[in-house]
Amino acid sequence: MLLRFADWFSYDLLGLSLESRLGAAVNFFIYDSVKIFLLLFAMIFVIGVLRTFLPQHKIKRWMGKRGVAGNFYAALFGAVTPFCSCSSIPIFLGFLEAGIPLGVTFSFLITSPLINEYLVILMLGFFGWKITLLYVFSGMLIGVVSGLILGRMKLEKYLVPDLIAKRESDIKEEIYPAFTARIKFGWDEAVSITKKIWLWVLVGVGIGAAIHNYVPQEMIQGIISKTGIFSVPIATILGVPMYGSCAAIVPIAVVLFQKGSPLGTALAFMMAMAALSLPEAIMLRRAMQLQLIVLFFGITTLGIIITGYLFNFLQNILV
Repeated sequence: MLLRFADWFSYDLLGLSLESRLGAAVNFFIYDSVKIFLLLFAMIFVIGVLRTFLPQHKIKRWMGKRGVAGNFYAALFGAVTPFCSCSSIPIFLGFLEAGIPLGVTFSFLITSPLINEYLVILMLGFFGWKITLLYVFSGMLIGVVSGLILGRMKLEKYLVPDLIAKRESDIKEEIYPAFTARIKFGWDEAVSITKKIWLWVLVGVGIGAAIHNYVPQEMIQGIISKTGIFSVPIATILGVPMYGSCAAIVPIAVVLFQKGSPLGTALAFMMAMAALSLPEAIMLRRAMQLQLIVLFFGITTLGIIITGYLFNFLQNILV
């Protein structure tokens, strides 16, 4: 239904050509904007209702005691949620406001777009079970280790002031006499957060639509194929600002591999494109200062580069 609406709005109402890049970019923007807003509102609403059953101080105490296990469970939860890098942000914000340790929330944010059932199924079909299994393990490891590193750096001071205030304020026990009160709390949370970040969502998706439709795939392939030993970091850096769905990400990696790029190079590009994106960075600016975004992107990018070189080293065994 969303796709039909995007097609109708772009090609029928606006009269844009189905064959033009502008038409494709507008269609992408409409479809992803509506999808993200619906997911955003729905997930914040559901999390808000669930939080009324599990008070924030209990969540914080439960997650805070688990150390590495907390990062693992957050990464595991991210792996089973079918969200892209932008759609994961509502849950990430909910975790932050609940006072869950920052490193734990980052483990979720990294793993959620990096591993999901759609991507895994596509990888099984294109690459086989050995590569897919190692990819899932690598994605979990990147999420856990990156979250642990970020958590040890005491970076809470780089969160925006209103989030810091919520995390540090004395948490009062709320009483919900009826289920309707819980529904109202979830609704109010969804409205409040959506109002705060709607502009960032539109700007981020707009930039993603432009990159997705105006940067030729052939140009990316040409750059990566000529870079030799530096192909992994270059492929990763090229993939970071890109934005696309799992259905588009996996076939691009397959084409790169079939065109002669090493396996790790192709997968590094795919992982960077899945886990990080320029639209995601813009949306995160609502929750944190630029220094923290740069650190998050830098550490995750380094993890992907190391993983890419590992896949290249093991290529003869895996293929």
